[in-house]
Amino acid sequence: MQNQILETINKAQEKKRPSFRVGDRVNISVRLKEGEKERIQAFKGLVISKSPKSGRGPSATFTVRKISEGVGVERIFPVHSPFIEKIEIEASSEVRRSRLYFLRELKGKKARLKESNRFGTEMIQETAPVLTGTEIGDAKASEATPKKDK
Repeated sequence: MQNQILETINKAQEKKRPSFRVGDRVNISVRLKEGEKERIQAFKGLVISKSPKSGRGPSATFTVRKISEGVGVERIFPVHSPFIEKIEIEASSEVRRSRLYFLRELKGKKARLKESNRFGTEMIQETAPVLTGTEIGDAKASEATPKKDK
């Protein structure tokens, strides 16, 4: 009985987040409170770990690493935190590890990861307009007719 109550409370606290993996470059919008004012600050970086590895559950966290003015900065975020406004996935990389802690020692070009086109095909399909045969013909016809100067 008590476990069921805890499970329902945990599920109620979970927020819908995009599916991201270790090796993804993300942009996290974090809500900060400074005195009376609130503002949103972006934190762009590479996801180097998720805990637990599945990234599920109310206590799930992920670590994001970025290089700021030549200094490595890591920040641990709870996935279901109410202070996270949104998580945007900018790019995905091909990685063969569940934790990318080896990037801490690498600098410059050696710290680069090979990008995959996991999101490339999805982005093209979403943004490309669907054309029918008549629209293409209309576009060619409008280009062929010269404009009259008034």
